[in-house]
Amino acid sequence: MARGRLPSPTPRLAPFALAGGLALAALGPLGCAPEEDGGERRGAGSGGQEADPVEIVYVEWDSEIASTHVVEAVIEERLGQEAETVAVTLTALWESIAAGDMDATVAAWLPSLQADQRREYGDQVEILGPHLEGTRIGLVVPAYVPIDSITELPGHAERLDRQIIGIEPDAGIMGKAEQALEAYGLEQFRLISGSDSTMSTVLGKAIRERRWIVVTGWTPHWKFARWDLKYLDDPRNVFGGTERISTVVRQGLKADRPQVYAFLERFSWKASDMEEVMLLMQQDGTTPEEAARRWIERHPETVGQWLP
Repeated sequence: MARGRLPSPTPRLAPFALAGGLALAALGPLGCAPEEDGGERRGAGSGGQEADPVEIVYVEWDSEIASTHVVEAVIEERLGQEAETVAVTLTALWESIAAGDMDATVAAWLPSLQADQRREYGDQVEILGPHLEGTRIGLVVPAYVPIDSITELPGHAERLDRQIIGIEPDAGIMGKAEQALEAYGLEQFRLISGSDSTMSTVLGKAIRERRWIVVTGWTPHWKFARWDLKYLDDPRNVFGGTERISTVVRQGLKADRPQVYAFLERFSWKASDMEEVMLLMQQDGTTPEEAARRWIERHPETVGQWLP
């Protein structure tokens, strides 16, 4: 099996999202200070300045962009505290929380997709539990492609250009895809790494041209609402059953920022909620921040249940 990489298009989120090592290079260890005057403080500057922003770290997958910006909007709009989002690689996501450089993430796919990161950093962070359940991963094709199982891929390698379009190479789904190539004898296929954005762009172009294509896929994701897609059956259960997306925070967050901690502990929603945010993000000229604020305005009862 060979691996390749797709060139990434200019990311729509570049103006406000750092990536990978650049984001970590900008981070320093943040100290903690006790609460004063009933407020929450962490890393306050000299001269009694306001507390540092709540820093939420994520990977640039559309599902995690949606959830992260909803959390940011609630912290700012409902808790009245400043918040910032920082995009990094998957490994850096766990490292930064374990080191105390970042406050929280809502981008932990467990139990299997980020099992390696949990084994390495799990005792250095606090896992609050799932905020979204019933997710799914696997290999996905357009509904017009007349195959239904991964076992059928070898007989159609030419029509599929002998490649499977994936996302970031360190993503858990890419490891599962590699296992699938071996388990199903797909040595003639190349697993192409890139990004969520690149994969969606390539998929959309293939669908417009009615070409055959197979990609790594997961639910929830806006592409299932945009296009008629289907998961390929996985009789050897390489991709496993349902996953959960969990909230992970740094140790000490409960003492430093009790309101933020209480909100994150209560944060829970449905796949349809996340997909609604993702679809709003796809509208021309709509930033993730705008989509998130529009969503919380539409769903005051749900948001109210999260508040301490």
